[in-house]
This record gives sequence, structure tokens and C-alpha cells, in this order.
Amino acid sequence: METAQVDLEMSRYYEEAVILSGMLTNWSMRLHPHRRFVICSGGGPGIMEAANKGAVMAGGKSVGLNISLPFEQSPNPYISDELNFEFHYFFMRKFWFVYLAKALVMFPGGFGTLDELMEVLTLLQTKKIKKKVTVILYGREYWNRIINFDALVKLRMISPNDMKLFLMRRSSISCMN
Repeated sequence: METAQVDLEMSRYYEEAVILSGMLTNWSMRLHPHRRFVICSGGGPGIMEAANKGAVMAGGKSVGLNISLPFEQSPNPYISDELNFEFHYFFMRKFWFVYLAKALVMFPGGFGTLDELMEVLTLLQTKKIKKKVTVILYGREYWNRIINFDALVKLRMISPNDMKLFLMRRSSISCMN
């Protein structure tokens, strides 16, 4: 597949992340004022920016948990100023991602996304996270190409019950309605 074609295919996830985070922000703002949920991302560019952008466009606040890197990552412009946090260590950043989370929506991503996903699934599998946290893998087509969960079950690397630790959704905002 050519680079331009890959870029076009993957760009839809940015747009869908903007829409989904806007929808979640709108829903949250209709709840009792003290029971609101806030969109939180890794604070960088790409899908992280899209999540923060959708929340702000919907009139909400957004949290950015940025990581200090010698290249590429600086906070995106859609993070609420008072909710823009900078981390030096990935493990501390991941801790804060999960500590207050009620749900995680994992969009397609690279090593960082895979690291965060696998750590959260491991913590849920081993019951190190005691509270209920819903994990949604957004973009079934992507996740099925990247991780063969069925093979992990067949090879007895994970239990069939571990497949209940997450939900997988096809990419398309229309399926969310």
C-alpha cells in the first residue's frame, strides 16, 4: 500500500476521534454537575490532539498528560491550560491515565499505544486494578491486523475469559449511535 493511501486510510481515525470525544463531552455535560467525565489524552499530536480538540469544540475541558521527549512531542493546543501536565517517566504517566479513568478508548497507534494497552490489560487480568474500567479498542479492522487475540487464546497464552477484558468496535461513528 502506498504511503498516501495509508495516510488517507489512517486519517479517518483523527476525524472520528474528534467526533467521538465531542459526543462524550456533550453527554458528560448533561450529567449532574458533580458527576462529569473529562476527556484525557497523552497530550501530544495526532489522535491525542483529536481527542482534546473534540472535547474543546463541544465546550468542555480536556486533560493532557504529556511526556517529555527529546523529539516530536509537545502539548497540543486543545488542552485546557489548568489541565496540562508534563511527565518525565512513562510509568507515572500511565499511572495517572488509569488512576481516575472509568473507561479507555484505544485508537490505532504505535509502540506507546500498544504499551499502554498491554499494561492496562495485564493489570485488569491480574486484578491489580480493582475498579471497573471499560477498555474499548476502536477500529476493529486495525486491531485485528495488529494483534491476533484469537491466536493468543488458541496458544493458551491468555485465557478465553481474558477476551472479556475489552470490547472491540469497528471504526465508524455511525456504529456508536
